[in-house]
Amino acid sequence: MAPIVAFLVVAAVFVIGVLVRGMTGALLLGALAAGVAVLLSATWGVLSPSQRTGRVLVLGVLVAIAISVL
Repeated sequence: MAPIVAFLVVAAVFVIGVLVRGMTGALLLGALAAGVAVLLSATWGVLSPSQRTGRVLVLGVLVAIAISVL
């Protein structure tokens, strides 16, 4: 998958999840968070500490947004 297509799919799922709200929105955002967690765990060893911090922060914000749309 081309990087631009992957970005557009992730952005669309995020926007839909935020707009739909409720359990459906939270599940969509939770799926994105799970994907971020998988990518983070797969790349953890090659990331610098600052990159790790940034990615963990993004994951935390995404989980917080998923909880807030419930």
